[in-house]
Amino acid sequence: MKIIRSWLIAPANRPTYLAKFPSLGADCSVMDLEDGTPEPLKAATRAQLPQIVEQLRAQGMRKDLHLRVNHPRSTHYALDIQAAGLAGVDGIAIPKLGSVAELKAAVAMLEPHEQRLGRRIDIVGGIESAMGVLNVSDIAFADERLVALYFGAEDFATDLLGARRTQSNLEVLYARSRIVLAAKAARMSAIDQGVLEIHDDERFRVDCDEARNLGYDGKVCLNPRQVELANRFFSPNAEEIDFSRRLLEAARQAEAQGIGTIDFEGRMIDGPLIKRCEHILAMANAHPQ
Repeated sequence: MKIIRSWLIAPANRPTYLAKFPSLGADCSVMDLEDGTPEPLKAATRAQLPQIVEQLRAQGMRKDLHLRVNHPRSTHYALDIQAAGLAGVDGIAIPKLGSVAELKAAVAMLEPHEQRLGRRIDIVGGIESAMGVLNVSDIAFADERLVALYFGAEDFATDLLGARRTQSNLEVLYARSRIVLAAKAARMSAIDQGVLEIHDDERFRVDCDEARNLGYDGKVCLNPRQVELANRFFSPNAEEIDFSRRLLEAARQAEAQGIGTIDFEGRMIDGPLIKRCEHILAMANAHPQ
């Protein structure tokens, strides 16, 4: 399972922004042809994609470069996917993904490019509508190319035609929970909603804490500053790492004595907590601070 802590998105028509991708340390960098690129500029930007990708590769960006295409009901959809394949991106993000049929249509368009490139093109699905939330369980298991789901809270609230966005996030809690549940059941990464207050680090921290407690692996990042924060907040901290190491050592000693369930520092420790601690140490090893 590929873990994405920071999913940085920037307008595809702003090459000066994109040129910063290799130096920012995001787990996944996304060129945005949807909301980030104005309608009059979409076609010209699409035509420039091979050159943009070539320049980023020359700067050392060898993996995890994605293109967010326009939504499946857009007239740009097929053209965007074709352009993504021709440019040789590592993956595409499909916003407002509402059904398995929409996902399968993208897969069919990607397959000829995968054969030419000799590799798979990953897909990140954006669940941002009432229909997408209702169908997310089927979408999550529909194709092995799907490596992550992200939750678009603002579009989802808009699609509800009357929901108010609040800092409590209660109005999106059901959808937010259902998406992470589907992603984890399918053993893929779950990427939480973006935070529009891009200069408010405390707001971002609180939102990350909520997301991590729900089981999310990372965050949509709307500016470079949020990348460093997301990487930190979605990585184990020193206290978690130390606790996990001590617990696993105690568990090993107990196992050697034929003991399955143990009392460790006042807590009953058994299989589920041991697995969580193993995951924490695996994350710490994969992303040393």
